[in-house]
Amino acid sequence: MSEDMDDKDFIAAPASIEDVLSKPPRARVEDAVDPDETAGEKLERKRDYLEGFLQKKPENLPAGAPGGELYEAVVAAMKEIYDPEIPVNIYDLGLIYGIDVTADADVAITMTLTTPHCPVAESMPGEVELRAASVPGVRDAEVNLVWDPPWGPDKMTDEARLELGML
Repeated sequence: MSEDMDDKDFIAAPASIEDVLSKPPRARVEDAVDPDETAGEKLERKRDYLEGFLQKKPENLPAGAPGGELYEAVVAAMKEIYDPEIPVNIYDLGLIYGIDVTADADVAITMTLTTPHCPVAESMPGEVELRAASVPGVRDAEVNLVWDPPWGPDKMTDEARLELGML
């Protein structure tokens, strides 16, 4: 062999066809588990991972896009308004069908009520509009009250169901 060939790394071919067709060794739980780790340490490691994952915010989002700063501020304002008959905020109750924020910081909220005969049918949309308009950065707010699709308990978040004992 020449000197040039001696300096290069080569990968040898498998010795037999069995080596090529054989399955790689299976991963085992015992191989991944640290036997010295206590249950408390394992729980803390998982909690740290989950908290970091949930607190991570999407990057480079427009302020009015879902997850954006202005959008989330409007959602937070909606979560401060409670239905007078049900002790849950209107956002988790599922009365807010949509929040649209334009590039000019105008907010359009599509919402419904639990029934057309709701005692706050006249005042609730006005309160929602006032709260949305009071969010810093919002130029104008408008509420569109709709009845289709009708509201139902299936529109509630899991948090609302838990609060009402429905889970």
